[in-house]
Amino acid sequence: MRIALAQIDTVVGDIGGNEKKIRAALADAGSQKADLILFPELAVTGYPPEDLLLRPGFLEAARGSLERIARRVRGPVALIGAPYFDGDLYNACAVCAGREIKGLYRKRFLPNYGVFDEERYFASGKDLLMLELGGVKVGVTVCEDMWQPGPPATDLALAGAELIVNISASPFHVGRERMREEMFRTRARDMVSFVAFCNLVGGQDELVFDGHSVLIDDEGEVIARAAGFEQELLVVDIDPTTAVARRLSDVRKRAIAREQGSPKVSSIVLPAPKHRARKRPATARVVPFADDLEQMRRALTLGLDDYVRKNGFSDVVIGVSGGIDSALTATLAVEALGADRVHCVSMPSRFSSAATRSDAALVAKSLGTDFREIEIEPMVTEFERSLAPVFAGSEPDLTEENVQARVRGVLLMALSNKFGWLLVATGNKSELSVGYATLYGDMAGGFALLKDVFKTDVFRLARHLNTSARRELIPATTIERAPSAELRADQRDEDSLPPYAELDRVLEAYIEEDRSRSELLEDGYPPDVVERALAMIDRAEYKRRQAPPGVKLRPKAFGRDRRTPVTNGWRD
Repeated sequence: MRIALAQIDTVVGDIGGNEKKIRAALADAGSQKADLILFPELAVTGYPPEDLLLRPGFLEAARGSLERIARRVRGPVALIGAPYFDGDLYNACAVCAGREIKGLYRKRFLPNYGVFDEERYFASGKDLLMLELGGVKVGVTVCEDMWQPGPPATDLALAGAELIVNISASPFHVGRERMREEMFRTRARDMVSFVAFCNLVGGQDELVFDGHSVLIDDEGEVIARAAGFEQELLVVDIDPTTAVARRLSDVRKRAIAREQGSPKVSSIVLPAPKHRARKRPATARVVPFADDLEQMRRALTLGLDDYVRKNGFSDVVIGVSGGIDSALTATLAVEALGADRVHCVSMPSRFSSAATRSDAALVAKSLGTDFREIEIEPMVTEFERSLAPVFAGSEPDLTEENVQARVRGVLLMALSNKFGWLLVATGNKSELSVGYATLYGDMAGGFALLKDVFKTDVFRLARHLNTSARRELIPATTIERAPSAELRADQRDEDSLPPYAELDRVLEAYIEEDRSRSELLEDGYPPDVVERALAMIDRAEYKRRQAPPGVKLRPKAFGRDRRTPVTNGWRD
């Protein structure tokens, strides 16, 4: 059997555009004489369509698109993900062959945790579906169905499936690609069945889908793996019938099958597509996983590129301060979009040092971007003059510092409005966690690229980008300088925060691992860091609710994953 995994980048709601991509992949797979082609979960609509699924017109358009696609299927049998209304709404996999929809599998397990809300929209399917294609038994599953260690996948295996396919939209976080593949390898070994996993790729708001589609044999060995973070049609020749011999020698599994009996399965019997003789076998290619830093880099650039493109922007604007966060943001933006589409703006005040002003210009020059400098002192002075009567008798404090940040936000948003550039905010997860950011100031923007990147990882990524480029994209002085907001004289971040190396350890344990205050103290984290950090985290929830979306890199990204009440009296 020649199988094709269509790892495509869909756009939520762009049913016509998604249809074109599906048809193009069908034609490509046909030209390569594939027998079977898989498309990702909800490929027709994009994933996740969220409340678009509550609109009858949207569902009708998706149904019409699926039927049009089916009428184009003349070569490989196609398994296509789509919403399907039949008395209730299902997350379905349509079996398309001979210019029609031959059958449907309805997803059984509906994830309702983390970023998933599928129980809000879909009903759960009950039936198993087996496709018999040219004598090969192919069990059909959708995403979460295979994350469960039992049925439906185990029932399909007991019913004789030699190949179990899984169409999926599995979003990325650091390390997930390895964990997910190991899970599929375990399933393949346990079921003594080949496994084909076809994943979505691309950015959708905060989510990034990493691809890494894979084919695994019945012994759990990876036969082929697609690249991460890019579109690909992975075409591989497999012989799933070799699993039968191993099953016959597995006495324990045969005993289980006899004890449980054969599960009730709906079958669709189809002949294999007729091809002229294939001149050569499809080459099995296993693209290696990149290390964590490179995976983060690829996720960030893909997430930004897709957010800009899918939302109709051409260019982005970034406030560069001479600090490491804005330098990293600008560098990643140039990688994602190209230097001609990135505009860097420096907005020095009387507290800006000569070194940071120089580095702001230097990073723009190194990257080859447009660079502008706008002095904010005249505007800050005018704000201070206007507020002086109201503030009479009050000592200067954080308020005056925030005025500077908000002036910069106003200027950047003015450029965004005037030229249609997307403003990309530059704050990181450490700052956002503890509220060390100015609402309507440096938090202003349409996208926050580093929203899920801890400060210590900002430094690691900056060095990684320089090493990969073999030159200083980000000036060494920017990386080595002590971080500072430069909103008052001789200011350093560590005047207001614990050292980032200590702070990030506490943040990761408290936010990502849900460790309590008492557990952190018992585990030996510095008490002063724990007390300061947790107090700031709890107070800053209202700010995080108003932050722009940003690329999800970790299991507990703010927004879709970690949902803490703003009004909240619990402190532990």
